Amino acid sequence: MEFLYSNVLYLMLLPVIVLIFLMTTNKDSMQKIFSEAILSKLSISNKHMTKTTRNTLLFIALILMIIALSRPVFNKQEIEVKQEITPIVVAIDISKSMLANDIFPTRLKLAKKKLLTIIEQSKHNGIGVILFAKSAFILSPITQDFNSLNYLVENFDNGLNFDNGSNIYAVLEAANKLLKNYQNKNLLLLTDGANNSQFEKEIEYANTNNINVYTLGLATSTPTPIKIGDKYLTDQSNNIVTVALNESIKELSLNTKGGYIPFSLTNSDIEAILNDIETQSKKDELKNQKHKTYTELFYYPLALALFVLLIAFSSLPSKRNAFALLLGCLCFNTPTQASLLDFQTIKKANEAYENKEYQKSSKEFHKVSRSKEGHYNLANSYYKEGKYKKALVEYKQVISSDKNLEYKKLHNMGNSYVKLNKLEDAKKMYEKALTLKKDQQTQENLDAVNNALKKNNKDSKSQSGDKKNNKKKESNKKNKDKTNSDKKKKEQEKNQEKKKQKQQDQANQNSENKKDKKEKSKAQDKNQKQNAQEQKMQQQKLDEKAMSDREEKKWMKHIQKQKAPVLLRKVESTNPEEDSKTPW
Repeated sequence: MEFLYSNVLYLMLLPVIVLIFLMTTNKDSMQKIFSEAILSKLSISNKHMTKTTRNTLLFIALILMIIALSRPVFNKQEIEVKQEITPIVVAIDISKSMLANDIFPTRLKLAKKKLLTIIEQSKHNGIGVILFAKSAFILSPITQDFNSLNYLVENFDNGLNFDNGSNIYAVLEAANKLLKNYQNKNLLLLTDGANNSQFEKEIEYANTNNINVYTLGLATSTPTPIKIGDKYLTDQSNNIVTVALNESIKELSLNTKGGYIPFSLTNSDIEAILNDIETQSKKDELKNQKHKTYTELFYYPLALALFVLLIAFSSLPSKRNAFALLLGCLCFNTPTQASLLDFQTIKKANEAYENKEYQKSSKEFHKVSRSKEGHYNLANSYYKEGKYKKALVEYKQVISSDKNLEYKKLHNMGNSYVKLNKLEDAKKMYEKALTLKKDQQTQENLDAVNNALKKNNKDSKSQSGDKKNNKKKESNKKNKDKTNSDKKKKEQEKNQEKKKQKQQDQANQNSENKKDKKEKSKAQDKNQKQNAQEQKMQQQKLDEKAMSDREEKKWMKHIQKQKAPVLLRKVESTNPEEDSKTPW
């Protein structure tokens, strides 16, 4: 037998020694208060178990739990697990000809769907993925982490602008690099047949490196145009290009110990290829993995510890003695100590406080407000209830050497004074609280109070200045009134003379007023036209803003729909494809 976590035994040794010391030396609270003669009369005898016996049982239970934590085991062994897989490299043609839609929605999207089906049905296979056009790109090496592989396949961008053409030779070189550590080499091409009519170099390379090439033909024999965006692909003479299945690709598969099959809308094509690969290929062994096995024993000491604990706690006083003990405690209870049932009242008060029933909480806390904590909790309840004066009375009764409690009291008193609009008192409380504890919330409250006091001082000064200015204005008005009365008399005399002249001028003005009315009407018409034009301009601006908001939302949706970028690694080919007349 051995322990998996032997360090637990050594780390727990020191706490156990300390516990033994405390159990043997410390006296309980009753022994400190009463003498042995009085305590022998007050204590209740237990015929079943003494205190020493119970402590011994608890100590034994602790030792057994420590042993259980150290994980005892036996029959520990190491077992080697062998894992065998069949490696398959799947190559997807991503040239422009794969964008033809003779297969709905396109040849490329069907190829992607077929690859996901291959991953789903390959339970005992290792899958690698290559993307190819004029060059070959490794998307994933041979792996059995199909969750990650699914993510890579689903998120590679179909719209990437790869070089034109379909270089099968580059695919064979890339597949040979991925399969160099395996005896069986299988390559599955998902393509419409590429551009070549002969594959002599490819067949020779595949046979030399023992690569079995399978092909799934993803096209129809009907010539189909290639649609890119809103336009169709054209050749150098501006003629629309049409592409069909290149059946010459069969020669490559049939001459390299592989096979060829046209696509189907079901999964029968994939099933046929995978079945043939499993029957024709031998499985490769991966590195053997070692696993440790053992038989656990921790539940035996754990069960024994629980049993010992049950014995230790089962020896309780009888009902009659327990009632006598409770009655004695109630009789000897002093007013400075909490009642035995105070915990129930405190529990009710806390529940009411959490449920925001502050009036009920205040009543419950008032029942147990004999201690500093009781006064503090009662004050908090009054504060939440909106009774800030009562809260201050209770806060003032909290006298403690505990700095944390004293800080909380002063902080809450400052809040209460703020609610009562006594800013000077609130400032003093916050300053005292900060001497005990530097707290950001208290400092922010103090700054807010200081700002309010400054504002009040400014307002009082401005009000006193306004009163002085009002008095000066009143005196100035009286002086002005006297001068105005004298002026009015003189003006009345002048007005009488002017009335006579006005009567003569009215006749002349009537003719001029007619002309002015005509001019005013013309000006009003101009103003109305200008206002109408301004309203149109404002409406156009609002419409432009609305359009911009809509465009922004469209772009945000477009960005969210974009797929995550996927790393591709290009494989340099020793036989790069030359530019042909049909580079698609």
